Amino acid sequence: MASILAIDTSSAWCSVALSLHGHEPIFRHQAVTAGASQLLLPWIEEVLAEAKLDLSLLDAIAVGIGPGAFTGVRLGVAAVQGLAISHDIPVIPVASIDAIAAQVVQTPSFKEHCPRYFVVAIDARMDEIYWSKYELLQEGLPIRLGNIHLSKPEDIDLNDIDYLAGSAVNEFGERLFQGKDLSLEMIPIDAGISVSALGVLDCAMRLYQENRCCDVRELEPLYIRNKVALTTAERLEAFK
Repeated sequence: MASILAIDTSSAWCSVALSLHGHEPIFRHQAVTAGASQLLLPWIEEVLAEAKLDLSLLDAIAVGIGPGAFTGVRLGVAAVQGLAISHDIPVIPVASIDAIAAQVVQTPSFKEHCPRYFVVAIDARMDEIYWSKYELLQEGLPIRLGNIHLSKPEDIDLNDIDYLAGSAVNEFGERLFQGKDLSLEMIPIDAGISVSALGVLDCAMRLYQENRCCDVRELEPLYIRNKVALTTAERLEAFK
């Protein structure tokens, strides 16, 4: 098994995980407001010290590149750039929503219902959601079907899905089902799951095996939304 350090600061959590040969990953995960920058580097030092592993011996560093909180995504990417450049370590960018999909398929609820097709949908702020549709392969691996979308909650595609997960459920509820032949009560739901470094690590391990590392100079955040602020006129229009 490769030695991979995974981090994610794309949400309201600071999260670090380190894979170990034949053992459970070392994991740190804590809700933060603006404190991820204070936790991230000390945690990385802690997990490497606990594993008795020097940073230079890592096979790769993985990072959640978004979509997510702008400042958090930039923090994670910048930290990995500094670490990887200093020791010439390859990096593995992981879409945060793919990391959630990798986690959700391992939950007891998901395994109980055995869905083949499912959707992960997370709150994108500004009355919008990020979402993607996935297929679970026989090997137990979730594969994203198409792109990551940004839309109004009502515009999510829930056709032919068997499961729905992500923070958009708590935030928007029945709005996700508006105009559809489904309701909250009709399909299994996991509204509590959020991104963590364990999901990033799961995706990274598969990408590493597929030789899909990249040079740190190619690492950049994944921006689905091109516009992150409204003008005064646009804000006033939204409240009409």
